[in-house]
Amino acid sequence: MTPLARAAQPFRFYTRLHLAELTGLSAPTLPRFLEILKTAPDACVYHHTHRFLQQHQHLSPEPPNDFAFWVAESLGDEELGERLASVDTVRFSTLGALRDSLARVIEGHLSRSPSAAARRAAAGEEFHFIKDVSFIFPTPFEAWDLREFAGILKVVTIHSIYFHVFEARLRLAHKENDFSNWMENSLAESDLARRIASLDPYTHTLEALRDRIAALVARRISSAP
Repeated sequence: MTPLARAAQPFRFYTRLHLAELTGLSAPTLPRFLEILKTAPDACVYHHTHRFLQQHQHLSPEPPNDFAFWVAESLGDEELGERLASVDTVRFSTLGALRDSLARVIEGHLSRSPSAAARRAAAGEEFHFIKDVSFIFPTPFEAWDLREFAGILKVVTIHSIYFHVFEARLRLAHKENDFSNWMENSLAESDLARRIASLDPYTHTLEALRDRIAALVARRISSAP
């Protein structure tokens, strides 16, 4: 293995604070839901597909999809609920692509089952669209090499890890998570960058994700001459 390099630019760790904001948009039926979904802000799509990860970081790593839950529980359409829940969020690099996929699933269902359009949520159970508002802050931590990165990774909050893994890739439309981008482009650590990028963050709690990334980095450090 090659020696560990010092980066041309350090990795600066950021953290984030998020607020949920009502949009005033609501839907009692599937056609109205689809209409709003197609034009709702990307921040709505993000909130309703990532809310669980943000609020319950230490619990089950499988984040429920708010759209699928409402369709199954409030409209009683379990078939469509399962289809929406099966949309693999990790496959998408932009919120627009994720939104289009969800919309296509609903459109296909309405085409196959026209009666689904007549289902109506009970009063008080309409779907209320909420958007996620994020505030990004720099932390005092920066790393110039993998050893410094490994030490900082142990002490930053899970909010920082969430930002660099989830928000950077999907909301900010970066090609990969920030960790992999830095390792690939500033350290020429292509193999390590690829290993971290190949992790499915949606199947880990944030603490477990921290541990997996730390283990991969530690393995690379231990192999250096």
